[in-house]
Amino acid sequence: MAKAFRKFLPMFDRVLVERLAAETVTKGGIMLPEKSQGKVLQATVVAVGPGAVNKNGEVTPISVKVGEKVLLPEYGGTKVVLEDKDYFLFRDADILGKYVD
Repeated sequence: MAKAFRKFLPMFDRVLVERLAAETVTKGGIMLPEKSQGKVLQATVVAVGPGAVNKNGEVTPISVKVGEKVLLPEYGGTKVVLEDKDYFLFRDADILGKYVD
């Protein structure tokens, strides 16, 4: 996974995420068709930018780290294809939250 990101680093306050796979089977064991699966709002952070520069010229650090699981908004993000895999770029402020173990 790290290979694809040596050549790509998000700029400013951008966060590159990989969406988690959609559930294809319910807890009861029923197979779900693709139409019924719904949009996956959970993702894993794979790369982060250095942070945004504020009016004073200071860099505001990103609030998430590589490897953390985050909750995404239903719409938004920019699709990026790296080594035939789909990833999405979001601004740090657009990420709704992160999961804590």
